[in-house]
Amino acid sequence: MGRSLCRSVMPVTLNMNMAMPSWFDIIGLSPDSQADEPRIKWAAENVKAFIEQGVKNGIPSNRIILGGFSQGGALSLYTALTTQQKLVGITALSCWLPLRASFPQGPISGVNKDISILQCNGGCDLLVPIMLGSITVENLKSLVNPANVTFKTYEGMMQSLCQQEMMDVKQFIDKLLPPID
Repeated sequence: MGRSLCRSVMPVTLNMNMAMPSWFDIIGLSPDSQADEPRIKWAAENVKAFIEQGVKNGIPSNRIILGGFSQGGALSLYTALTTQQKLVGITALSCWLPLRASFPQGPISGVNKDISILQCNGGCDLLVPIMLGSITVENLKSLVNPANVTFKTYEGMMQSLCQQEMMDVKQFIDKLLPPID
């Protein structure tokens, strides 16, 4: 996206209530943890407005990939699966699907049911453990065309990025967004 839309510095429960740049509060990451539903939805609406502005400015929505790291990736997943704009893909790095219980127990019927998703996770990530990444991938495969969901893990990587991951993201983007003649 290139710029912060609605992220602000706020206390984050999971971060011992210390203030940090954040899209929403993270109360916990276990499947039964509460979620900051109002702020997640508010942030998603801001991202959707940003997408709509891009479309009004001439960017076809089917050439838009949402992506982010940690909270940004979580917000990208939630936004893409709830928007009415047809998007081409999502890069979801070291993240989870927020408000997963609010989705249907089967494929979504929205315009992005065939969206391509690249989800990546560090094998030693203590904040978003590989198990949470795996649960998220299974959730995503039940919501969208499972053939379009790719999960890559990086041995030894913690809550960070690595060169191989960035090469995988580049390859994913190049595949989805060929040059326009």
